[in-house]
Amino acid sequence: MSLKAKRILIALLGASFLASLLYVQGMEVARKKEEAGLIPKHIASPEGSERCVECHEKETPGIIEHWKGSTHAIKGIGCMECHKANEGDVDAFMHENALIATLVTPRDCGECHVKEFEQFHGSHHARAGNILHSLDNKLAEVVEGAQAILDVHASVPGHQKIMTKVDGRAFAYTGCQQCHGSKVALQSVDGGTISSTDLDPDPETGQPRDLDAVAKIATNDDGKPLFFQETWPNTGIGRLNLDGSKGACSACHSRHDFSPRRARQPENCGKCHLGPDHPQKEIYEESKHGIAYRDLKDKMNLDAKTWVLGKDYSAAPTCATCHMSGNSKNDGLVSHDPGLRISWTNRPPVSLVMDTDKHGKAVAETDPEKRRELVVEKASVKRDRMKNVCSHCHARDTINGFYKQYDNFVVLYNEKFGKPGKAIMAKLKEQGLITPTPFDEEIEWTWFYLWHHEGRRARHGASMMAPDYAHWHGTYEVAERFYVEMIPQAREIIKEAREHGKTAEADAVEKLIDEILARPEHKWQAAGEPPAEASETTEATETTEPESE
Repeated sequence: MSLKAKRILIALLGASFLASLLYVQGMEVARKKEEAGLIPKHIASPEGSERCVECHEKETPGIIEHWKGSTHAIKGIGCMECHKANEGDVDAFMHENALIATLVTPRDCGECHVKEFEQFHGSHHARAGNILHSLDNKLAEVVEGAQAILDVHASVPGHQKIMTKVDGRAFAYTGCQQCHGSKVALQSVDGGTISSTDLDPDPETGQPRDLDAVAKIATNDDGKPLFFQETWPNTGIGRLNLDGSKGACSACHSRHDFSPRRARQPENCGKCHLGPDHPQKEIYEESKHGIAYRDLKDKMNLDAKTWVLGKDYSAAPTCATCHMSGNSKNDGLVSHDPGLRISWTNRPPVSLVMDTDKHGKAVAETDPEKRRELVVEKASVKRDRMKNVCSHCHARDTINGFYKQYDNFVVLYNEKFGKPGKAIMAKLKEQGLITPTPFDEEIEWTWFYLWHHEGRRARHGASMMAPDYAHWHGTYEVAERFYVEMIPQAREIIKEAREHGKTAEADAVEKLIDEILARPEHKWQAAGEPPAEASETTEATETTEPESE
């Protein structure tokens, strides 16, 4: 080959290499612009969904706009891939010559997202619908509302329909169940409802096995099954679906864009995790983590494809960062079970160490041998996972110091207020001095406020480094509720019991209360001063208090 030919070949190769570099750079720039929303993403409307998109762009343009902004649209996943139904599905109906279903369940999503479905199905989130049998639901359905259809006592002026009846469970449907999940039901031809309990769905396929129940499903003139409207629409995270699956992926991944960016932000969790009994969002906002997030949100790289802590971002943590998202020390593994990094459950009256059984539930068994047999994963393993997240920004001594403070806080609450309060309430019931009916006596409301609202706030505040929630919105109010309300109310019940001849029962409860208040942590009342070991701190506080005022 001549020198000239070699030069030409080298020039061509160089030009080809340069062109490939420019092409790759152009693709990367375009990808970044797409992620940032600076240019529209390429949308592939799949065959079978084209007519859906064409019609719904006119009828419900918001749905199509959201879908166009989704990863589904970019990858050619359209309406039919999610809404297509099978023959025998109880909520299936013919629509524009296609068999579809309105309700998309985790079982449907699991056709593609197998790992995510399995993780979520084993999580506490998926079991959130169990509130249907809880004390909280008793409040909403019975105390606040009524488990019956009630007559309207007066007309409702201006209402489009003359309302003569109202469902007494309306507070539960609109409140509790919009977070925890409803038990989705269809209307029955006899005026009742048909849910998964009636349908007995096959665990593998979700197809109903009780065909008599299927035959009773009411439909409209077009053959579309009619939902019992009090249970649908619902995006509660523990929703009990007609196919037997639990949960709603759309609780976190809003339909129809299913935005990862939105799911990564704390506001997404705030739909449910806020308020007087579980103010995690407010606690997070008070914490240094929340402050950093608000200041550095632009550096969080929320549109990243992988969003791995320590790789894609390190500016601040969000709820997802700590509880679900991948990090550089766990190979970027994401989990849809937010309980995998939690070492205490602060939900019950007395916090439990999160040693969990094969169902992922905290083991309450106290016998060491029996406990060992039940525990499948220890809380220490969960804590180590969380510590790995913490270690991206904090030194090991700092992390261990935080957990020491947190453990002390939870155990002190348990020992001083949680266990004693629970024991007093149990003793009152055992002795027949309060009825089995929840919330029909003042002391039951007092105890509920103490552990369910103030006690939870305190423990959650400690877990997420929010000192005001830990103390002033937490243990201060717990102490006030215990000493100023609960103990006096219990003593009043004892007094009334004696007056009605229940001396032995009254003595049993009084003995327990006296034993509790004789413990060192409660002796401050009898002595008129705090314990000696706290005096140095107390003196320092008394010295500085006037200046702070």
